[in-house]
Amino acid sequence: MTNKNDMSSRTLTLQKVIDAPVELVWEAWTNAEHVMQWWAPSGMKINMISHDFNVGGKWKYSMPMPNGIEFISEGTYLEIEKFKKIVSSADFKPMTEGVELHVSFEADGDKTIFTFSVVHETEDYCKAQEKMGFYNGWGSTFNRMETMITTQLKKI
Repeated sequence: MTNKNDMSSRTLTLQKVIDAPVELVWEAWTNAEHVMQWWAPSGMKINMISHDFNVGGKWKYSMPMPNGIEFISEGTYLEIEKFKKIVSSADFKPMTEGVELHVSFEADGDKTIFTFSVVHETEDYCKAQEKMGFYNGWGSTFNRMETMITTQLKKI
């Protein structure tokens, strides 16, 4: 990554309040079985290739597209602070490469303030990713995550 001081011009962020305790939102993000239920737009399937949730551990998922091409998501966990934050490198081939994911979890009573930021190498790349549908794509994905948490995990 380039100069961390100019991150705001290179970062796209989504935030939502989820009606579940931080432990459940953390579980949805960190447990591979749960991730496979929401890590894609609605109607798409995800295959887990690897999921080593440790600092330095690698994660890799594939999403078969209707045209037969596989969309690959992969990265390396750079920072993990239990129930607080996750930082990971990330590539979403063939559309997005060389970004960092910054995910934070903040307890707010029985709810969780969930913040997801993607830091890009340049401001221009960031703007291009936004135009490509960042907010709709990830927004839809996190709606799936929230539904899975509130309908499945809260009942466990």
